[in-house]
Amino acid sequence: MSTHDTLGQPLLTFPEQDKSPLSIRAKALVFVDPRSRQLREELELLAPLALPVLIRGETGTGKELLARQIHRASDRGGLFVSVNCAAISPTYADAELFGYSAGAHSGAASSRAGWFGSANGGTLYLDEIADLPLAIQVKLLAALENHEVTRVGAQQPHPVDVRLVAASSIDLAEAVNAGKFHERLYHYLREGRLELPALRERVGDILPLAEYFVGIYSPRLNLPVPLISEAAQRVLELHSWPGNTRELENVIHFALLVSSGEEILPQHLNLPTPLQVLARQLDHLCAWGEPHELSAVQGLLEHVLVQLASKKE
Repeated sequence: MSTHDTLGQPLLTFPEQDKSPLSIRAKALVFVDPRSRQLREELELLAPLALPVLIRGETGTGKELLARQIHRASDRGGLFVSVNCAAISPTYADAELFGYSAGAHSGAASSRAGWFGSANGGTLYLDEIADLPLAIQVKLLAALENHEVTRVGAQQPHPVDVRLVAASSIDLAEAVNAGKFHERLYHYLREGRLELPALRERVGDILPLAEYFVGIYSPRLNLPVPLISEAAQRVLELHSWPGNTRELENVIHFALLVSSGEEILPQHLNLPTPLQVLARQLDHLCAWGEPHELSAVQGLLEHVLVQLASKKE
């Protein structure tokens, strides 16, 4: 984990060896926008505490960066172990998380500690924890509460000292109500909660992140570091960023490939202009909007027309 300063605020990034010119992961997080600064304060208060942490945020916002910083700012001397729960086969989730003994299944000539064992003394990060099967969620809670795991095929439990940091892009309270997530595990996790806002809700972070990616990718592409024009800055700030930081990274990488190398202009971003976005939203409302929504749109347009007329006088 690396920490730099951007506009007087820390910039969190992955270690250099983990970076790739074609990466689509959210590999940077800044704390410039007021909402990000508040998040930073909450993180600094929570990190030293011996509590589990639940990070809620959309895909691509940088949840793992927060998790790594929590581990870095804690007193835990063990490893930070990152696990993508969505990538674990339900059939092997038990063995992957908690390990197995020699002979537990065909091909298991030796024992394996599992992710819990690897994170012993450190931090276990479970991304998209809601994707774990309910039966594994029950065993996970027992391991956390009892500080021990029983490997597949083993008769005796093994002691473990693991701090859990979990992340989810969905509302786990709703998942509990739908019977998709274990209620007691949810209450265990929510002792420490962090909400990572979507990039569109942290407008003040957009340009610092864009400038960071320009600085990272330009030398890799053997290009001079270009400026981002004021017009391009407006387009970046007004875009809704459904893909969050991952999308911004890809947009900047593409812009560097197609620009002249001196300045990034709006046409290099391959993003819709604010007028195009507005026109698309109005078309959608006119086609599918409820009567009260159409009435509100009509009132808004009339107000805008009055403002435009006053400017012409």
